[in-house]
Amino acid sequence: MASTNDGVDQLSETRTAAIDASTRDDGRIDIEIPTTLSRRLSKLPNFEELDTTPGLASPAYQQYENRDHSVVALNIVIQVIGSRGDVQPFIALAHELQKHGHRIRLATHDVFETFVQSSNIEFYPVGGDPSQLMAYMVKNPGLIPSIDSLRAGDINTKRKMIAQMLDGFWDSCVMPDLKTGDPFVADAIIANPPSFAHVHCAEALGVPLHMMFTMPWTSTGAFPHPLANINDPSTGKEREVANYLSYSVVEFLTWQGLGDLVNHWREAKLGLEHVPMNEGPRLLKSLEVPFTYCWSPALIPKPREWGHNISISGFFFRQPPSYQPPEDLATFLKGGPKPIYVGFGSIVADDPARLMIMVLKAIKTAGVRAIISQGWSKLEGDEDPNIFYVGDCPHEYLFQQISAVVHHGGAGTTACGLFYGIPTVIVPFFGDQPFWGQMVANAGAGPQPIPYSSLTSRNLTDAIVYALTPEVAIAAQKMSESMKAESGVQAAVQHFHSNLPVEPQRCDLFPELPASWSYKGKGHQVLLSKKAERILTGANKLERSKLKFHKPKPIFIESQRWDPFTAVGSASMEVVASMADATAGVFVKPYETIKEHQTRAKTSIESGSSQARSQGDSASVSESVARKAVGTSTKSLGKLAVTSAKGIFVDIPIAVTDGLRAVPNLYGEDVRPRDHITGFRSGAVVAGKNFYHGIFEALTDIAVYTYHGKREENALGAAKGLGKGALSLVTKTTAATIGLVAYPAQGIHRSIRAAVVTSTPKAIEAAMRIEGDWILKKKPASEEEIRCAVADFETLRNSKPTKVVPRVNKHL
Repeated sequence: MASTNDGVDQLSETRTAAIDASTRDDGRIDIEIPTTLSRRLSKLPNFEELDTTPGLASPAYQQYENRDHSVVALNIVIQVIGSRGDVQPFIALAHELQKHGHRIRLATHDVFETFVQSSNIEFYPVGGDPSQLMAYMVKNPGLIPSIDSLRAGDINTKRKMIAQMLDGFWDSCVMPDLKTGDPFVADAIIANPPSFAHVHCAEALGVPLHMMFTMPWTSTGAFPHPLANINDPSTGKEREVANYLSYSVVEFLTWQGLGDLVNHWREAKLGLEHVPMNEGPRLLKSLEVPFTYCWSPALIPKPREWGHNISISGFFFRQPPSYQPPEDLATFLKGGPKPIYVGFGSIVADDPARLMIMVLKAIKTAGVRAIISQGWSKLEGDEDPNIFYVGDCPHEYLFQQISAVVHHGGAGTTACGLFYGIPTVIVPFFGDQPFWGQMVANAGAGPQPIPYSSLTSRNLTDAIVYALTPEVAIAAQKMSESMKAESGVQAAVQHFHSNLPVEPQRCDLFPELPASWSYKGKGHQVLLSKKAERILTGANKLERSKLKFHKPKPIFIESQRWDPFTAVGSASMEVVASMADATAGVFVKPYETIKEHQTRAKTSIESGSSQARSQGDSASVSESVARKAVGTSTKSLGKLAVTSAKGIFVDIPIAVTDGLRAVPNLYGEDVRPRDHITGFRSGAVVAGKNFYHGIFEALTDIAVYTYHGKREENALGAAKGLGKGALSLVTKTTAATIGLVAYPAQGIHRSIRAAVVTSTPKAIEAAMRIEGDWILKKKPASEEEIRCAVADFETLRNSKPTKVVPRVNKHL
């Protein structure tokens, strides 16, 4: 049988068009899934096999029996987008990774530089203003922007911000520290999904990628995507189908909004091919990238349908900071019953004054004392002896002094409140906040969430009063006891280590160091670290032509095909779209070039920095601009010619071949996977294997299917088997024949591309050499170490593969 998940994903993708997604006044997405569609899909075998009951808990954290042998010290870049609450859990993760000998760089928004560096973690700025992102999200809580945001030009501003951050995230993988100049080339990437650049940076470097996040990003029928509001009254299996489909809808809409940005960046910055339009929304799923979800399994158990590459670790908690409360806060805490806490963290409310009026009224009506956090919205009110306004104060301290908490539902704040057993009232604004509000309510640790758009002083009062009841306090305390028995950060690090390709990532000369280079020896490849390469280069033992940067975890993005008809249709659409883009470039690019020159000239004149030019000088400048404009137009013409040829001779024939090969999936049979094509040689090998297996199976399937069909269903089964065999004869013979041309053609294309597009690999290699020099400068190699490295290398490059016993790394 074909994989259940593959079948479900295929149906999800093909049925998305039948689902209506629209935006409400508050910006969230309403997903309208026809009840008939849910009912029909729920009866299909692939959806009937969906199992949303809680699965086995993720393995409990255990210390490695031999940690020194298991772990290679890596350069790890952690890429994060979001508020301070999104960044803070990764501080705890970074500290735990450092204990295992890893060098950690945290790449996030510039405003968190002091926060990160004060935690003794390397920092790399990627741009982007989180306060602007928060303000945008409050106005547009879903994925579809409101009309007001479109009119205000918010979308272009956000796209420019994301384009800037994409560049910043790539630079964080390969560029030296902007202040110290210390070189850094990433050996692994950890990221939260909204950082967007992660999988593409990992593809360019060929390094392991591990996703970590505080909200569900993997399809499940257990609950809908946190950004989706599903308008489907159905229950049971039909509701599970609707939940599952919501993830495909959100992924599709996200890629529709950012796919062009990402593809342009891949081509211009990373030297990578465009991601096919049908693969972009589901890259993390199709590549089976490891995921660690950072919430408590006591709060949300792992759905049984999630695979082994997905783990739920528990929340990430940092070491509580040392904190001495100011005198006025300490006095307030001692001056009466335990207060409640009200704070909305990094949220930038559209009307802080209105929010404050409702909060103060609810506090007074409920008859409680309160501590109010001013946050990014700078909440302020009149003086009141029962209210204390606090600035920056660690939640770890404050939440041990209060009776209940009212907040926006950020994952970090939710986790901290539950950890200390505090009844929780959540007023969600956007994103995953409604999801966490619902999970807290389901656990009995608080009332139903109150969306910010529906907030009134009355319903907030009712929520506070409910949160202070004994039943809620008991539920919150039980949740606290479960969470305190977990070791979220340690479990996450263990899951990260368990998904590393240890041997392909280990240097043959210094096994405690990661391999960054591959040297082609007589019998096999010798894997070298940055340090080893510099030592051997200094000893004149390396031939540059045999040395290339090593990819321990190569990523191959290929279009998944389900049948020949959708395959050809999808490929044709992509070819037409690429040709249209190139054709438009013939006219648009010269215009943009001239426009850019005019803008620069106008700015120069207005600033008073330009000198009066002679007519000859002006003519010279105009001629230069004209030449540049013609050049961009010519380049677009060349792109049009290449795109057309590639579409006709490579893309469409490959789609036909892979589509025909996938036909057995339609009737529940497995399809033999083919190897990835990286050049002409691998293309020819794939073509040969595909032809051999295709012809052999085409000639034998009639007998095999008929025999098995008759044995299982007598005459009817024999007829079915005969039909399958006849279909197999046609499809596999055709696929085998076309593949003899298509696969080598794809190999030739990729060989030419690899020979022409060399700037990114060369930049990576240069950065690795610089880091290797820096490593030896910090800690020079001894004469004995150099002699041993040279001797081991001479043996390895001239001999057959042998197992090198790893040396103990005393620093791990």
